[in-house]
Amino acid sequence: MLSFQAFSKIKIMTGSQKMFAVIICCLVLCGGASSAMAQENTTIVEGPKIAELMNRFTELNKAKGAISGWRIQIMATTDFQKLESSRATFRYRYPNIPVDWQDSKPFYQLRAGAFATKLEALRIKHILSQDYAGLYLVRDDIRPSELVNAY
Repeated sequence: MLSFQAFSKIKIMTGSQKMFAVIICCLVLCGGASSAMAQENTTIVEGPKIAELMNRFTELNKAKGAISGWRIQIMATTDFQKLESSRATFRYRYPNIPVDWQDSKPFYQLRAGAFATKLEALRIKHILSQDYAGLYLVRDDIRPSELVNAY
């Protein structure tokens, strides 16, 4: 806390002192901006083992041919005719969303979409939940060609 004596020693700046303070502030700001620009020119050199691991990682992913993604499971049933009926109805209502079934003994699973992120799948799940009850998201391997189409 400033005492009265300390407060009385503070002087009001004159015009030349104000100009000097403005110049000092500009120099400080310019110096900070130039140091920030200097940080943009950082060069990272990776070691040979890191480069080898990255190349191996890339080659393994290319060979795999699928990525881990999300689908929306609409139903699971043992009745194939019910599955085909639901599939036809879904295709009629949502022609832009691909739907297919998987045979996972003893059930047939009807799944829609192919999403790279869970957020994309949740958005479509919310839309579909108006017509279908009990939807849930499932992890699945997805071919990159399936991800090209936006829903």
